Amino acid sequence: MQAKAAGAAAATPPRRVLLKLSGEALMGRREYGLDNDVVAAIAADIADVVALGAQVCVVIGGGNIFRGVRAAAAGMDRAQADYMGMLATVMNALAMQNALERREVPTRVQSAIPMSSICEPYIRRRAERHMEKGRVVIFAAGTGNPFFTTDTAAALRANEMNCDLLLKGTQVDGVYSADPRKVPDATRFERLTYLEVLSRDLAVMDAAAISLARENGLPIIIFNIHAAGAFAQVMRGEGKFTTIFEPG
Repeated sequence: MQAKAAGAAAATPPRRVLLKLSGEALMGRREYGLDNDVVAAIAADIADVVALGAQVCVVIGGGNIFRGVRAAAAGMDRAQADYMGMLATVMNALAMQNALERREVPTRVQSAIPMSSICEPYIRRRAERHMEKGRVVIFAAGTGNPFFTTDTAAALRANEMNCDLLLKGTQVDGVYSADPRKVPDATRFERLTYLEVLSRDLAVMDAAAISLARENGLPIIIFNIHAAGAFAQVMRGEGKFTTIFEPG
């Protein structure tokens, strides 16, 4: 996988990828909740990648509805707050499933917290089988455990699914030395190693997610999810993005 990441962008798209989205990515310009137009636009991008022949799975955060860390800081029990955040990710997953299926992309939601009335429980082999059949699988409820972020859940599921790449769709077109929306002259990186991300304390993904990716040689790509068609472009090796991997 490392060799594939070094040029992550190959003429032939990776066979299987995991897309990580933050809950905030679904808000658009709103201060809370979902922007249906934004959800539809992201669903269109995912559909384009499925049309390329890639198998796609997705992890979505819940920060647009409820953020456990923030609630814990305000005095709520951390575990309880994190469970509430996991439920928010299920809501986002169902919204994305609806948007994808409106584009006739077969989709399954699997939750790490069983709730059989609305989605499947997370079963690794079943998820793999869904993707082999061309279905998009959305993993909800994080890892199912408090104290772990959805970034860590994304790295975990990507490894469990034997994904070739983990792609994180953000608000900017790669990793910068500082927030480019606040620091105009921030440096943009084309490539980074896992250790550089950790040692420079770059706000890409949490340390547990980066470490898990490093231990398993899982390349990470950071790109702007709000640029129309960017997901498919990155899969073809085009456009702007930052690749995180260990050369060798």
